[in-house]
Amino acid sequence: MKKIYSALGLFIATFLSAQVPQAFSYQTIAFNASGAPIANGNVALKVSILENTATGTVLYTETHHKTTNSKGLVNLNIGEGAPSTGTFGGINWGTNSKFVKVEMDPQGGSNYTNVGVNQLMSVPYALVADKVNMNFTTSSLNDDIVENKFSNFAVYNSSEGKTYVFNAKTNTWSGQNGGSASTGYIIPSNGNFAVYNSSEGKTYVFNARTNTWNGQNGGSTSTGYITPSNGNFAVYNSSEGKTYVFNAKTNTWSGQNGGSASTGYIIASNGNFAVYNSSESKTYVFNTKTNTWNGQNGGSSSAGYISGLNGNFVIYNSSDGKTYVFNAKTNTWSGQDGGSASTGYITSSGSN
Repeated sequence: MKKIYSALGLFIATFLSAQVPQAFSYQTIAFNASGAPIANGNVALKVSILENTATGTVLYTETHHKTTNSKGLVNLNIGEGAPSTGTFGGINWGTNSKFVKVEMDPQGGSNYTNVGVNQLMSVPYALVADKVNMNFTTSSLNDDIVENKFSNFAVYNSSEGKTYVFNAKTNTWSGQNGGSASTGYIIPSNGNFAVYNSSEGKTYVFNARTNTWNGQNGGSTSTGYITPSNGNFAVYNSSEGKTYVFNAKTNTWSGQNGGSASTGYIIASNGNFAVYNSSESKTYVFNTKTNTWNGQNGGSSSAGYISGLNGNFVIYNSSDGKTYVFNAKTNTWSGQDGGSASTGYITSSGSN
């Protein structure tokens, strides 16, 4: 039985040319059961980059076969192994926390043992610089700033009963059962598309960033059942009495009691969504950045009770006579005496 220890070292290469190296260095030491290093041995490593948590979504995985030195030390460059999941260049280092998971087989095979998971407390500078420098082909900054300038296309194939989306970034077509040639059956938003599959009772969203389709029970071809905003989508599931939001950044669906298919029950603003839960007399806001729902007493399904601007929302609570504002940046509600549900009592002002 061998004991394996690892130490993560992020030694970003000095810029020697205009090309940013798509890798960062890693060191690990393998010890045997008696505590002696595995000197000059052949070992196999499996390295994964995880999103948000130590058990989060696997963004990228690669494998390495290395020979330890006389002290049992292994040096490798993460990003230069044999990829098995995702692409290293496709990782957005500028958003969310990243974790590195390392697994090892000290015999050099594929019987991997988890060595440990370490959070990247500061992301590799050169890799982030690569993403924000629009001169590089891998830069994502331009897409983040002008997301509405995607040039993707969706078509309905009536003979197959499928909707196909062409993703200009990957230069590929991707198909999914559902949709129709009728107005409202294919809903676009910032390069993403949503279609309703009537045979399954599901709404499917094509995410251009991940090049995948993601399904959720609920939705309909009727007006109000699928609401788009900044590449995200909200659907109402009448059987559960829930509104589900697809977050394109996290590539996940998140549900909350409340909402309706009727106009005004799902209110979109800058990628965020607000719904009224009549059983609780609460308004819930889904915040795309935090991927969470936040509730506050007050609001209504009537016009004027919930208003949105630049991802923020305002509601009037008639029971305590207060106006409450949801601030998307702080992810909090803030209340103040005054206001009304009547037109003109709550006035908004913002910029585009």
